[in-house]
Amino acid sequence: MEEELISIKNAALSFILEAEDLKSLEETKLQFLGKSGKLTQTIKDITKIPPEKRKEFGMLANEVKQTIEDAIAQRQENLKQKSEKILRQKIDVTNPGIKPPLGHEHLVTQAIEEISGIFEKIGFTRLRYPEVEWDWYAFEALNFPQNHPARDDWETFFIKAEKDAKKGPMVLTPHTSSGQIREIEKNLAKENKDKNLSIRMLNVAKCYRRQSDVSHTPMFHQFETLVIDKDISISHLKGVLDYFAKSYFGKNRKTRIRPYHFQFTEPSFEVDVTCGVCLGRGCRLCKEGWLEMGGAGMVHPNVLRTGGIDPEKYTGFASGWGVERVLMMREGLEIDDLRLLYSNNLDFLEQF
Repeated sequence: MEEELISIKNAALSFILEAEDLKSLEETKLQFLGKSGKLTQTIKDITKIPPEKRKEFGMLANEVKQTIEDAIAQRQENLKQKSEKILRQKIDVTNPGIKPPLGHEHLVTQAIEEISGIFEKIGFTRLRYPEVEWDWYAFEALNFPQNHPARDDWETFFIKAEKDAKKGPMVLTPHTSSGQIREIEKNLAKENKDKNLSIRMLNVAKCYRRQSDVSHTPMFHQFETLVIDKDISISHLKGVLDYFAKSYFGKNRKTRIRPYHFQFTEPSFEVDVTCGVCLGRGCRLCKEGWLEMGGAGMVHPNVLRTGGIDPEKYTGFASGWGVERVLMMREGLEIDDLRLLYSNNLDFLEQF
């Protein structure tokens, strides 16, 4: 048994010296000192030795074990020093560092900032009102009748919450037009002090509707303009529409105005722009060469009265357009499916 211990020690020391890395050194340690290791199994056979020789065998076994452990520790330290030396030799501290990858603003965020800048140049103040809204602000105060299709749960997302006695149920705001009443309420208090109501609002916010196709997503961004003052006419609205179209789309795109109907404006119309994908020829996105930019019109007298404003004294105009839709209409951006903007496709997003 003593010869076996000496043989195990010599074999272990040989393996330890030959270990080229920490992984192989750990394997050698397990081979000899692990639960199933050679030395461990030999020590377990002490019961086979005559009692009078067990003490001598135990002392030798402990000596062999200590020798192997010391050799492993020394080799481990040598390998670490060798590894660090090689690493230092490979590193050139004079080389410039590797810059981490940097992200950038999402394409929609870039569009919002640009749109905001365009309107701020002509005196509009950017605001944002709640995404979770009361029916009163989203529909009732905007002249929507109770049986209007927009108030159906197949069109609007309703929130499971207790109804308010006056404001009705909660909804995910379907349009930024709900901010019109809130802005009027906020400014009426100021009017009591200044005796002069003047609103020039740009409301940019997320909106929600039950729609999903190449030109609609359930969540989208809208920007709403609202101007209320004395002697505001449709010519002021037309000037603002033309200014935005010229500033945002450039001179190569054509626009047209179509009479339309909206509950909260009278008269109302829609503004169309030639498609940015086909430039008016007709494609999968636009069908006939034109894309609806959004609705606009003079603020309905009923909306003014509901907000506490005398329509004989004040008039105003409003417009509501989708950020993603006007973005898709830009010249040079051939995006034929609005849902691509929210696809998390980095190959697409990194282009912008």
